[in-house]
Amino acid sequence: MPLTAAEAALATEARRATLATIDPRGRPRLVPVCFVLEPGAERLWIPLDDKPKRVADPRSLARVRDIAARPEVALLVDRWSEDWDTLAWLRLQGRAALVEPPDVPAGIVANLRARYPQYETHALEQRPMLVIHIQSSTSWQARSEDR
Repeated sequence: MPLTAAEAALATEARRATLATIDPRGRPRLVPVCFVLEPGAERLWIPLDDKPKRVADPRSLARVRDIAARPEVALLVDRWSEDWDTLAWLRLQGRAALVEPPDVPAGIVANLRARYPQYETHALEQRPMLVIHIQSSTSWQARSEDR
């Protein structure tokens, strides 16, 4: 399901999002993430980067275990400002999966590095990533672009 032009623009300009998975007890688990929207706006990629984690193997992260058990996820992207006329948010619903390094499409790592210069020193091409296949989107903005 492709995003509208305004939704894709919000996702492209946002620096972070909040990923929501469901834990084994059925409770939501939220984690802030970096991401890149794939051209065509039908998939979104989340790196399991080299920042310190509680577990050594990214495949053991709680969010990854949650997705293996229940692949339905939500992602919230928002634009906050003290000027409430510029507020906006985008909620994506989809199915997520873990993708091993050889199966990550060409260009995704380069796009992540272009978006987040901090990733220059991360071995993203050697680590799995999460992909969200976007199934639906809901968005809101305080002011439409035509006003």
